[in-house]
Amino acid sequence: MKVTLKQLAYFRALAQARNFGRAAELANVTQPALSMQIKELEAILGVALVERLPRDVRLTRAGREVLARADRILSEAMELETSARRQGLQAALTLGMIPTIAPYLLPGTLARLRAGDITRDLRLREAQTADLLSGLREGRLDAVVLADPVPAPDLVIAPLFQDRFVLAGSEGRIGALEQGRHALDPTALNPDHLLLLDDGHCLADQALAFCAIDRRQTRLDLGASTLSTLCGLVAQGFGLTLLPELAVRAEATGGQGIVLQRFGQPEPFRQIALLRRASSDGGTWFDDLGAHLCVAGQDLITAARARCAPV
Repeated sequence: MKVTLKQLAYFRALAQARNFGRAAELANVTQPALSMQIKELEAILGVALVERLPRDVRLTRAGREVLARADRILSEAMELETSARRQGLQAALTLGMIPTIAPYLLPGTLARLRAGDITRDLRLREAQTADLLSGLREGRLDAVVLADPVPAPDLVIAPLFQDRFVLAGSEGRIGALEQGRHALDPTALNPDHLLLLDDGHCLADQALAFCAIDRRQTRLDLGASTLSTLCGLVAQGFGLTLLPELAVRAEATGGQGIVLQRFGQPEPFRQIALLRRASSDGGTWFDDLGAHLCVAGQDLITAARARCAPV
């Protein structure tokens, strides 16, 4: 058996009251329960802590030493509990994001956290979906932001917003599309003209699915690992790519040589979501973080739709 905080608290109450009955009242327990805990504490330590007199209780020399240590231990335990309650949102949070979200969504989110006077120590890890899910399940990450997450019983998924895709290309490439009287259809795109991110990026898989294309059909394999690289190639006329609205403000502003074209309804989109382990403590931090992510995301989407309005 090991010494417990309850035993130390009961012993301190007895030392203060110098009577088992009054000590039990202080500890809000019955006298037999308190007496039993004191006896167990003495048995564990192997020393007598009190001298039991007819109308008094006196601490032994060992009892005085144990009381001094008990005071320190109980004070530190109370300080730890108070600190944990006080910190709340200020506790460190390790957040993971995929690379096609992090550079665009994180700056606005951090600005809102600062504006809201939330001093949480936020640590970010940017990685592909599989690595982030592993980190989340293994406890190395507290939450992750993903696109189109697959439901799982061990995860809590909070949808944030829909991030629609637009077609990005040079003026010549976009102008050469034969739309006719029909709205632009992603399945009508020429696979030879489509630029994609490297294998492993969920955005590339989503683009292929929207366009009903097998990656083996595409001929332009340029090994791009970021949307910025893709947009630089697109601006030079190397091909076309699907650009999420989150990235429009950063990657397709005026003067970069990129023209945007909306798809017809229903527009292809990805669902952005915040995830945590079902076994973890959600508390208020999860909902608060989700709310800040939503606002930051909607600001980017509003700017994208002002740049290229839906059909």
